[in-house]
Amino acid sequence: MDVPTDATIPTEFHGAKPFDCTVAGNQLKVIPGGDARLAALLGLIDTAEHSLRMCFYIFEPDACGQRVRDALVASARRGVDVTLIIDSFGSSDTPASFFEPLLAAGGKFCSFSARASVRYLIRNHQKIVIRDEQVAMIGGFNVAEDYFAPPADNGWHDLALTIEGDAVAPLVTYFNALNAWTSNRKAQWRSIRRIIRTWQPGEGRLQWLLGGPTNRLSPWARCISNDLRQAKRLDIMSAYFSPARSLMRRIGVAARSGTARIVLPAKSDNAATIGASRLLYGYLLKRRAEIYEFSPCKLHTKLIVIDDAVYIGSANLDMRSLYLNLEIMLKVTDAAFADRMRAYIENHFVASERIAPAVHRGRATLLTRTRWLLSWFIVAVVDYTVTRRLNFGLR
Repeated sequence: MDVPTDATIPTEFHGAKPFDCTVAGNQLKVIPGGDARLAALLGLIDTAEHSLRMCFYIFEPDACGQRVRDALVASARRGVDVTLIIDSFGSSDTPASFFEPLLAAGGKFCSFSARASVRYLIRNHQKIVIRDEQVAMIGGFNVAEDYFAPPADNGWHDLALTIEGDAVAPLVTYFNALNAWTSNRKAQWRSIRRIIRTWQPGEGRLQWLLGGPTNRLSPWARCISNDLRQAKRLDIMSAYFSPARSLMRRIGVAARSGTARIVLPAKSDNAATIGASRLLYGYLLKRRAEIYEFSPCKLHTKLIVIDDAVYIGSANLDMRSLYLNLEIMLKVTDAAFADRMRAYIENHFVASERIAPAVHRGRATLLTRTRWLLSWFIVAVVDYTVTRRLNFGLR
């Protein structure tokens, strides 16, 4: 891999510059800053010549959403084949009429909907952009002003990755299958489950991992579980952190036998998710894990580095992302790239509070622990989306 000579990232996170690398013949670009991320998204749309495939969990009808939609409309008008998928729950505040200009310009639009059934709790949480079947963009960000706003405005601190090369082809195949299912009102639920369950990520250094509600572990959950089993150097940044007990044990083993450093949010749009994570701190601290709470703004990054492997995409390390949501993650196996992303995580320590055991004990009063436990139950067992207005007094 080609490693940039400037190995540091500015602590002014919104203005952090993108950095490039090459892995297995594929050009990767990591985009930490919100302004650069929006520019990259619009750049892909504006330079499309043949096709645009997009999938987002949230697509807000705010100024940012209008700007992206209008760019899609302009692409469709010049003959680009534009397809957009949104999640009906995540984008519930966006009326279908908002996308009428796209349809009028010849674009295609559909909503992933779990409908009123046991599928209601399933979300299409993926974020995917593919231009001309050659360049792709993934990450944790959605199309809304908060995801590109600076920390001073309490915007979401997030990450995007663009990929150009042979690795894009499997993502095109998956998107086409997802779109065919989503746009077919008569499609059976078992069909999308089969797509997830039978997905083959391949054996290369870049592997697309799918997550979703399958009877067995999804490719994403299975791969991260296996890698954690043997982890010696573990670094995590996750907006929501409430993994299953088996994964917690593996993280604890990694902390005892090697290192485990975890950056989690001190701010969120859902304080219950913070409480759910804090319930787990005691277990991790006893096993010598380092825990940091990032405080400049809301944290939305989904990034895991395990030894020489980097996971980046839409999935948090929580029960919903592991076992329920449709998720897309890219696993990049490359020692130099892993070191680069580990350094990226390290640069967040200065803007975070390290949670020492004494700090955690001081917080963990009986009342607070009861709130954490209730938060964990709602987030891990029920559904964190129902807790946005029920913060249980957590701050």
